[in-house]
Amino acid sequence: MKFIRLLRPKHWIKNAFLFIPLFFAGEIFLVDKVMTVLIAFASFSLIASSIYILNDYRDIEADRQHPVKCKRPLASGEISKTAALMLFIACIAGGFGLGFLVKEKFVFVLSIYFVLNLFYCLGLKNISILDIIILSIGFVLRVKAGGVASGIAMSEWLTIMIFLLALFMAIAKRRDDILIRLDSGKEVRKASKGYNMDFLNVMLAVVSAVIIVAYLMYAIAPETQARFHTYRLYYTTLFVIGGLLRYLQITYVENNTGSPTKILYKDRFIQLTILLWVLSFYVIIYLPTDKSFFE
Repeated sequence: MKFIRLLRPKHWIKNAFLFIPLFFAGEIFLVDKVMTVLIAFASFSLIASSIYILNDYRDIEADRQHPVKCKRPLASGEISKTAALMLFIACIAGGFGLGFLVKEKFVFVLSIYFVLNLFYCLGLKNISILDIIILSIGFVLRVKAGGVASGIAMSEWLTIMIFLLALFMAIAKRRDDILIRLDSGKEVRKASKGYNMDFLNVMLAVVSAVIIVAYLMYAIAPETQARFHTYRLYYTTLFVIGGLLRYLQITYVENNTGSPTKILYKDRFIQLTILLWVLSFYVIIYLPTDKSFFE
């Protein structure tokens, strides 16, 4: 159990982003492609876990000062450093081994993700602003990897939206670090020295506004309407705004955005907005046989 916790399987949900190109291309029910992306998902998850292990290994002392991270297997002493390093190597070997079963280009994208996050763990995460940008790029690479695995080209709009959403969540998480510093006086990460509450609040406001505008532009873009055979895609903006406002409420009112993954698993409002958003696209892409229904 302790080794499973070290792998952080709950965070593998982030790798569901690999299925996004398949879903929006209307090919989510093509068994061959789904199986290929599932292998890619497993590969990406193992590589992501190797990064989590390395991060925990290097942050043992800092994590011991954190009210929540102190319970991690390495920080608490449940798992030895040697055992963690062996698991780290096994994850890398397994991840890239599965990657080669997908295709070489997928391994190339996977390698970029691994190297980028390796340098993140080795020091780039201590540089303010760059740290959240790297985290956001990681989500873009997930979608890119899914597109490569399924043979589906990634649109510019999709790249922009994924990056902005990931940036939004990363900023909210840094805000939580500042709250911990204000409450306990302890610096939970070096990059936090480059942030304060005012700066993060402004960034959240700016990025959330840009997300809504960008999504509206995407929804009413001629190429989007031509692709989905409807001009009513902007109706789905309701779910995007609802989800963003709820996340802002959790951030500003509840002061509880330390883990976006935890929020996704537990917050019913967020879950509902995501479900309705996905269902709306499902209806548009998969259900109607007569596209004029949406015109």
